[in-house]
Amino acid sequence: MSMAIKPGTRPPWVGLAAAVWVQLGSGNPYTFPLYTPTLKTVLGYNQQQITLLGVAVDVGESAGILPGIVCNRFPPWVVLSIGALCCFCGYGLIWLSVTETLQNLPYWLLWIAHLTAANSSAWFSTAVIVTNMKNFPLNRGLVAGLMKGYSALASGIFTEIYSMVLNKSTSALLLFLTFGLPVICFAMMTLVRLCSPATASEDTSQNFLFVQAAGVVLGVFLLTTQVLDSTVYLEKSVCYAFIVIMVVLMLAPLAIPVKMTLFPSEKKVDRSMSDPLLPSSKSFLSSESNQNVLEGSDSDQNMLLAVGEGAVENKKRRPRRGEDFTFGEAMVKADFWLLWVVYFLGSGSGVTVVNNLSQIGYSQGNGNDTTMLLSLFSFCYFAGRLGGGSVSEYFCRTKAIPRSLWMSFTQLIMLVAFLLYASNFNGTHYIATGLIGVCYGVQFTTMIPTASELFGLKNFGVIYNFMMLANPVGALLFSSLLAGSVYDAEAARQGVAACYGADCYRFTFLILAGVCGVGSALGILLTIRIRPVYQMLYNSGSFSVH
Repeated sequence: MSMAIKPGTRPPWVGLAAAVWVQLGSGNPYTFPLYTPTLKTVLGYNQQQITLLGVAVDVGESAGILPGIVCNRFPPWVVLSIGALCCFCGYGLIWLSVTETLQNLPYWLLWIAHLTAANSSAWFSTAVIVTNMKNFPLNRGLVAGLMKGYSALASGIFTEIYSMVLNKSTSALLLFLTFGLPVICFAMMTLVRLCSPATASEDTSQNFLFVQAAGVVLGVFLLTTQVLDSTVYLEKSVCYAFIVIMVVLMLAPLAIPVKMTLFPSEKKVDRSMSDPLLPSSKSFLSSESNQNVLEGSDSDQNMLLAVGEGAVENKKRRPRRGEDFTFGEAMVKADFWLLWVVYFLGSGSGVTVVNNLSQIGYSQGNGNDTTMLLSLFSFCYFAGRLGGGSVSEYFCRTKAIPRSLWMSFTQLIMLVAFLLYASNFNGTHYIATGLIGVCYGVQFTTMIPTASELFGLKNFGVIYNFMMLANPVGALLFSSLLAGSVYDAEAARQGVAACYGADCYRFTFLILAGVCGVGSALGILLTIRIRPVYQMLYNSGSFSVH
């Protein structure tokens, strides 16, 4: 059964505020660097085994085809319930192993546990992203940036809890992930649901700006407090005060529905008058006359709203780019695979840094305490996701510039960052980590709305999650087979368990710099190919059939 959007009296901002908390929970895979040292000491794993577990995390986080299918057929609470179950079972088994409650568990079982635990992220993200993209069809870039941005902040939030409340106890962290995240999910799931799509208005713009600002304040706060925690001794009372402030900042998006309840807007929008292209008939866009109407000055807004409301149905002819595709129809398009490859090269390079952040810090003289680097990466990752959504949205609407241009541009910056890593000059790993965080974040929040704009929202859950598979494929090739092998070979040459020095990752970084160069070139090619689509959607320009 296909889920249709049923207009309701509740504005979509309630669901957006709840989705922020679910997205924070979906960032649980970013806790992997926090407990990898314990996996080495307690379970005796080498670096290649650790990186293979990292691949399991990436596969689980990105394996969202099934969540996408389920999301198209069942309400969001079903998708979120399955995610909560994955979280409980996966992290529960890892906790039992690390605490040695269950001893001598086979490596393959721990690999599956990591995959299952991280797969909760795919269920959480799919439910809230698909729901909110349909609730805010005119602000896809902003929604993608916010959802993925808050997910990126999760690593900083978990680090804060880990270092200030849990006293850097791996077992306590895993126990929190096992029980705490499902509880949060169950508390929010009834609020995440499809509503009547929001229209373009001054209030909508102001509300998005407020949520973005709240996220920035939260990110700065997390980074500042982690720097303080890493450099000076903090009393427990101060740590607990920081946690309270953090929770208040996490609740900030709820201020929007509260404000709308206490101070309702006096402006009443007549949808039938303001959106003449939203007829009650479901045959919208089915006739040639309606196709011609789309070339009017407001066609982009009206069409995107219609898609969000489910008013667009499949047509007998094959869809053009910018209309609703089935998954099979999308897969035979060159632009589909070109977008996949560009995202694969950018995200695969970025995830290599994420999975090896602890070892990168140690090898380049930062010791084996990863909280500082993880906090820096978390904030920059958040900034990249939020900024990528906002910047690409602005240039789409004002210049009809495809979002893929920003994927290309940021991969050039990643090339520079990897060369900085390889140089191993004093302090450059901090700069490189920040740059990689920003650019890696941009890859996510430009790919997601690009896929929806090229292939529509009707089957977006499946299409988006197939694109996400590029992440674990990149992790397997670049993180495990390349970085893990090079690291272990250098450690064996040094005759130590933990490799130290620039040679641990230099060859890997040089290869990844070349990979980003290729990705940037392909991103420019994609941008040239899909420019007519953006002119049609955002500039009422001509649309060429491909």
